This record gives sequence, structure tokens and C-alpha cells, in this order.
Amino acid sequence: MNKPQGWTSFDVVAKLRGVLKIKRLGHAGTLDPMAHGVLPVFVGKATKACDILPDTKKEYIAGFRLGIVTDTLDITGEVLEQKPANVTRSQLESIKAEFEGEITQLPPMYSAVKVDGKRLYQLAREGRTVERTPRKCVVHSIGILSFDECTQQGEMKISCEKGTYVRTIIDDIGNRLGTGGVMTSLVRTYSGGFDIKHCHTIEQITQICEQGRLSEIVMPVQKAFELYDDVRLDERLTALYKNGVKLHSRQVKAPLGNSGGIYRVFGSDGGFLGLGRYEGELFRSFKNFF
Repeated sequence: MNKPQGWTSFDVVAKLRGVLKIKRLGHAGTLDPMAHGVLPVFVGKATKACDILPDTKKEYIAGFRLGIVTDTLDITGEVLEQKPANVTRSQLESIKAEFEGEITQLPPMYSAVKVDGKRLYQLAREGRTVERTPRKCVVHSIGILSFDECTQQGEMKISCEKGTYVRTIIDDIGNRLGTGGVMTSLVRTYSGGFDIKHCHTIEQITQICEQGRLSEIVMPVQKAFELYDDVRLDERLTALYKNGVKLHSRQVKAPLGNSGGIYRVFGSDGGFLGLGRYEGELFRSFKNFF
């Protein structure tokens, strides 16, 4: 899905339940209400995949403005401070490398992180600020797409791993420059193996359903696991596997993987059975989708 701006990720799922007339739906990778872009939504048995996607890479295009600090770290929040800013593009380019690689972030108060069983954003809306534990995250690259030295506004492209807060990157860069900084817009262009060019809006999905063409755009769940190698079983092994029997490595036509190595498993009829993995020399089910 291409989540619309102003909607929560749960809003999208709730709307789709009515459009698709299916109750069992789930999403992977929560997206801020002010953001729009890629939100993978899983239907029926595919909801088992929500928290086990192998591709944890995310890509964003984020608008930013220097010289301002807010309580939410984005432009929608209450302004806490305004500072003079005369940053040049070359200064931005020279420091961005400090925020690439494995870095440590403090989760923002307006985030979905839980503390003592409650979401941070819930506590923030109550006017409370609590102690948070810094977290490690990985930022693959930061590219400055544009920067207006007069308005101190621009756009950057960020490629990172799951669990990275773009607002915090911008806030940290602003602090490093001594100007402060806020996120002014956010588009997620890639998530969980899915690109924004393949996404659909709520309106498009509604029209497609009305035309009875939903099957044309629903992707098979095995597509979410394309990073894994395939294991294909014959008829006898398919029956054993579906009954929960552990298979010996010599029965499975796949290279013996490292501990924890996961494979896509297909049955004798070509149907996707789920994910399997080796435990020593035995091969067993990890997650079933049949």
C-alpha cells in the first residue's frame, strides 16, 4: 500500500478490512501519520509473515529545515526553540558521514517504542517525558538531494535498517551543526522488499475490488521471502513435511546452510508450504503457510 499522509498504519488496515471484506489483515513496518509511502499489508494466512521479513532495509526521502527545534522533532510539533542558521550545502555534505554506518539513537518521545507497557507517543500526549535507552541502528547512506541556503530547507535520501528514526537523524544533524533541525516531510520509498512504484492507494484498491480484479494485484506471500534459497520436495517428502516430520539433509536437495539458515519450501505440486531451516543435519519447518 501507499499509505496516505495523515493516516496511521492501523487506519489503513482498518479501511482495507472493509474494502476487502476480510478481517485477518496485518502490516509490517509502522509509518508515522505525517508520512506517506510503502506499507506492506498482509492478508489471511500471510499475516504470519509480518514480523519475519528477511529484507529489513528501508529507504526514505525526507524534507528538513534547519534553525528550528520542536517537541516531536518534526514540523507538526510545538516549537521549543529557533536558532540562527547559515549552513552551506558543503557543510551538510561534510558531516553527513558522521551519521552513516552503525550509530546510536535515542528513540523520540513521539514514537511507538514501549516503556513499561505503554507507547512513548501515548506518554508524550499526556505531557510526560520518560527516560529512554539509546539504541544502535544502521544507516547505509545519506544523500543530500537538495538544499536551499537561503531558506535552510532541503531534502535528503536515507537508506537504513529497520528501527532507524529519520526524525532523530535530522535532529542529530541539526544539533551537530548548532542550529537544530526538524523533519518537514517523509516519504518511504522502499520497505521489506517492496518499492513505492509497485504500491497502490486506498482509492485504487477500492476501484479494483469493485471491478473484481483483486487477484491481479495481490502478491503471493513467498515474494516477501525472495532473499532465501528454495527447497523443492517430492510427493513423499511433501507429505512428511506437512505432518511435521523432520527430514534428513540428504533427503533435501539444498546445500546444508549455516545454523539458522532459512529456505523457502515448495511442495510437489509447486505450492508454497512455508519456511524451513536446518537444525544440525535435520531440516524442519520454521513457519508454515499452508
